[in-house]
Amino acid sequence: MKHLIAAATLAASAGLVHAQAVLDVRTLSFAAAHEAATAALEQCKKNGYAVTVTVLDRLGRTKVVLHDDGANPHTVENSLRKAYTSLTSKTPSGEYGKRVTSNPTSVGVLSLDKITTLEGALPILAGKDVVGSIGISGAPGGEKDAACAQAGIDRIAAGLAVK
Repeated sequence: MKHLIAAATLAASAGLVHAQAVLDVRTLSFAAAHEAATAALEQCKKNGYAVTVTVLDRLGRTKVVLHDDGANPHTVENSLRKAYTSLTSKTPSGEYGKRVTSNPTSVGVLSLDKITTLEGALPILAGKDVVGSIGISGAPGGEKDAACAQAGIDRIAAGLAVK
């Protein structure tokens, strides 16, 4: 073991092991984020819900927040938490919530910043890559928020196709 560590150290110092210095990250564009958010908001309005829509890129940065007239103030933070949970768990926020709350040893993750168990956000996928997420808060039930989020993703689906 000692010889393996010494060999690895020697190889690294001799320049034989190269760390990748620059990463290519597939992420959601502003145009796609805006289009998805707008479509989601339109769907919720059509259903009679005043909501906030938050779209995050792959790195967790906020790309778009649309806060509808009449949406409650708490929906801004709640839509962000839902989107962040969906992004980091790579699953719908409601599914993540069910998984965590059904396993008592997992509940500790709920103390992490921006994590929630509430339904209403979906990851945005390009092929198998998570490129962002969309979270919605304000409809009377997380399943209704999630349905509006899906309408937003459906609007940009053609642009998410892997070429």
